[in-house]
Amino acid sequence: MSNLVFLCLVLVQWRVTAILFERARRRFSGRRLIAASGAIFAFDVLVLFGYLLSLSDFVSHLRLRSSASPVAGAASLIYFVTVTWALAVSFVVRQIRKRFAHRMDPGRRRILNTASNLLMVSPIAVLAGGFVARTDFHVREVDVPIEELPASLNGLRILQLSDIHLSAFLSERELARVIDASNGLHANLAVVTGDMISVYGDPLDACIRQLARLKADAGIFGCMGNHEHYAGVEDYAQAAAARAGIRFLRGEAKALRFGDATLNLAGVDYQSKAMQAYYLRGAEGMLMPGAVNVLLSHNPDVFPVAARQGYNLLLAGHTHGGQVTVEILEQSINPARFFTPYVHGLYRSAHAAAYVTRGIGTIGIPARIGALPEITVVRLRKA
Repeated sequence: MSNLVFLCLVLVQWRVTAILFERARRRFSGRRLIAASGAIFAFDVLVLFGYLLSLSDFVSHLRLRSSASPVAGAASLIYFVTVTWALAVSFVVRQIRKRFAHRMDPGRRRILNTASNLLMVSPIAVLAGGFVARTDFHVREVDVPIEELPASLNGLRILQLSDIHLSAFLSERELARVIDASNGLHANLAVVTGDMISVYGDPLDACIRQLARLKADAGIFGCMGNHEHYAGVEDYAQAAAARAGIRFLRGEAKALRFGDATLNLAGVDYQSKAMQAYYLRGAEGMLMPGAVNVLLSHNPDVFPVAARQGYNLLLAGHTHGGQVTVEILEQSINPARFFTPYVHGLYRSAHAAAYVTRGIGTIGIPARIGALPEITVVRLRKA
């Protein structure tokens, strides 16, 4: 998908470059034209490098610690979105003018020009609203029916936080608000399903410090996400979290007693889509007969495999609920649908269920549009 986006960006920038060169040739000559051409070329390089800085695995590989890197990456993506939209609007307006030029009086031309100008700047207004909405944290409580659920587990409240991405676009103070809100939800168990940070150098210790403030009767558990993997901090995160009283389950399970019933909580490291043929290899060995088996996996695509293996419930994140979601003809359109059918909400397969949360933070463009950040409480119910 990132390769497709990069190809689109190259094509868009190629068109922008052609427009800029044409205007430079009209206005300049000689050395001034050479200087303008050099500036255009430098701008192209800057935009393309900015896009690379929006790729978390690329930034983590370079071990860049500066907060300017994600800011530059986000600026590049915002530029790409707004320029692509502007070029599309400009093309449509030109076609309208060609087709209806002979019928347009000056008044209609002014209306068309005003409408096109408003359309061109509309992405900025939408993204600005999404930037504000990125910290509009909502609590979502969802009932998950489980067949043959023991009475002692009926109504059990599992707090799920995911995709925190503590970084340049989510401060520790904002995360503290999430923790404070979570602590008022009376959770029996708290889980963190990956992506505490975005890139290498993000404040992982601060994230763990805040997560350690969570209050839950049975404790705090978690699994690793792709961004811990990209940053190469899985082992460090596990050790630091353990010192703070948080246990990350990395190919292991923990049996938790609630009354006379057992909830077997298992966790796996990030399951890359590139390794789809090997999803949850060995995870069936963590199942506990007679218990309610819950699996923590950052990637929700493993759900069919988890269901076949015998897990009752999968808790996942990763998708951000699409992060940018548009409703058209009662259908949700968002980037996550290019990657997975499990975008957000409750899913069922035979006797198993999965819940995919929208998570807390953002990646790429720091905006939430139609997919508000979510503090999740999963309530187990007898089916």
